[in-house]
Amino acid sequence: MITFKIDDLTPCLKLVETGEIYDTEVIRIKRKSVLQKFNSRTGWYCNWSKFEEGIDVYALVLKGTFDIQGLVALEKNDEQNAVHVVWGCTAPENNIYKYGKQKFKGVGGHLLAIAGHKSLEYGFGGYIYAEAMDKELFDYYINEFGARAFPYGYPPHPYRIEITEKAMAPIMEVYNYDDNGEEY
Repeated sequence: MITFKIDDLTPCLKLVETGEIYDTEVIRIKRKSVLQKFNSRTGWYCNWSKFEEGIDVYALVLKGTFDIQGLVALEKNDEQNAVHVVWGCTAPENNIYKYGKQKFKGVGGHLLAIAGHKSLEYGFGGYIYAEAMDKELFDYYINEFGARAFPYGYPPHPYRIEITEKAMAPIMEVYNYDDNGEEY
């Protein structure tokens, strides 16, 4: 479920208050004990420790820290030749959509770029699909980023979208982050 808009096409994160730019890294989080801290009670929409085997969770962090700015849960789907974005959301302090405030711009774009890069790694060319949280986000991704309605998958979802390799390429070109393979 995608719960964010791409708010600023910036290769790094931009601190809203000052415009200062921060470099980012991606960390794969495997430990349930770490993921338990990220749940609906702490503002993260869902309990991130409850994902099934085969769903990988990646954190977007400020470079050199464990200061998580967003999380994305990805599932390799060989049947669709795509990466399924199971969940993606910004940290509560970056979630203008839900909380009306935002510390950093650029988090949502980074999360989609991570999904696109994982799709490339799996040999899917950057192709992804996801469920938008609501009709507004569904329409936004179709109108602004060339996503298309995607009627496949189970269970059916009225706001499922696909972002093809061609539509994903410009997103992946903009966003920079280090992925040193670090895991927690």
